[in-house]
Amino acid sequence: MRLILPGGREVKFLERADPAISLDQYLSFFTYAGLQYPLTPGQTLQSNKEQIPNSFVGYTQGAYKSNGIVWSCMLARLMLFSEARFQWRRLGSGGNGRPQDLWGDPRLVPLEKPWPNATTGDLLTRAIQDVDLAGNFYALRGSNQPDRPPPGQIIRIRPDWMTIVLGSFKDPDVINGDLDAQLLGYLYHPGGPASGREPIYLAVDEVAHFAPIPDPIANFRGMSWLTPLLAEVQADSSATRHKLSFFDNGATLGYVVTLDPTMLQEAFERWIKVFRTQHEGAMNAYRTLYLGGGADIKTVGANFQQMEFKVTQGAGETRIAAAAGVPPIIAGFSEGLQSAPYANYRPACRRFADLTIRPLWRNFCGSMETIVPPPGGSQLWYDDRDIAFLHEDRKDQADVHQVEATSISSLISAGFEPDSAVAAVTSGDLTLLKHSGLYSVQLQPPLNPAVALPPLGGDAPALPAPEPDPAANGAAPKGVKP
Repeated sequence: MRLILPGGREVKFLERADPAISLDQYLSFFTYAGLQYPLTPGQTLQSNKEQIPNSFVGYTQGAYKSNGIVWSCMLARLMLFSEARFQWRRLGSGGNGRPQDLWGDPRLVPLEKPWPNATTGDLLTRAIQDVDLAGNFYALRGSNQPDRPPPGQIIRIRPDWMTIVLGSFKDPDVINGDLDAQLLGYLYHPGGPASGREPIYLAVDEVAHFAPIPDPIANFRGMSWLTPLLAEVQADSSATRHKLSFFDNGATLGYVVTLDPTMLQEAFERWIKVFRTQHEGAMNAYRTLYLGGGADIKTVGANFQQMEFKVTQGAGETRIAAAAGVPPIIAGFSEGLQSAPYANYRPACRRFADLTIRPLWRNFCGSMETIVPPPGGSQLWYDDRDIAFLHEDRKDQADVHQVEATSISSLISAGFEPDSAVAAVTSGDLTLLKHSGLYSVQLQPPLNPAVALPPLGGDAPALPAPEPDPAANGAAPKGVKP
């Protein structure tokens, strides 16, 4: 399908938010009560397994809202990611570009109050949820156009209702991967691509696109960290259902009952009905089992201890946590608590913050600069100084500052100019050092070069005699009349 952009350029939109569903498949769906149903008849379940659809709605319903392990990992990421504040960070002058102090001004208000009754935490919460489930977060900047939010606001856009538009200045038939294919904008489908409503074109500078994990087969689309874990999530959910069924059946294994072969069919069915009524279900657990008529009962299957249920399910929990970048001890998983005592909790926190959350913060700030441009010589940055989870990092940072202060003091004592010593230590570039030409510890200027120093071991040179003081003999000083 082609699209005519403002200005008459003809392009094709090539990257969809849900890569598993093509445009033709979208057009074959209709929506009712927020759910999509196929217009053409077909079987939705191909086997007795409940598959998680590879889509934003599928991940939300099949993983986030129905699996406790995925929920715990996403909650840990969400709680820390939403704690940050936004500031401008000044970049150093002189060509080095080293980051300097943080500062703020009213231009940050859209990030502090993105929409009515919302805070920075609400914006960050929506961003990390969409990225975890869809791989993409889209935010629209307000403007005076009739179909846009008011100026000064930022609106989150549902990721599966967006289409990335690629095109070329020369070839309207450009395909994904062509050398001249470039990002031209976005298409927003109100109500979803199957709603039948006219899509709205959004320019590149109107939309902030946050996609920290890129999809390898797309140029701009992101990928959810849940995508390679669908089998693990389904296995964990199946284990949970198995545990629930085990207790629903009275915490007993399956039975194989052998009856008298001469029993009639009617008596056989009646015996089964009575047996199920009296001995199946949690309410009938641990009741004495009485059999008659030559019946022989045997248990089949394995109990939790025989199949090491805790180890089996715990290994899946650890793999899901690893993909989410959340140490198991942070999420409170049993394997994490057993293998890493609470003495290792702080190192786990450091790993979680440094390798998972800080890269996400940096990427998000860079993505939001599209709709919240920074002032000259600065960049949008996060302020984590008030986050209690990172207070241990603040202590380490204080130790680093102490070492830097000692280095600066040593350089100044060696005769280097104070400003250059500060610049060299904070930037790590010793070529910025400038010497004052003063070498002694007290930084006193050298002696008058007209005064010759004695050779080593020799006598000190005689200093010239001072001029006599006329006032000492009662005479008036020069220039003063008696």
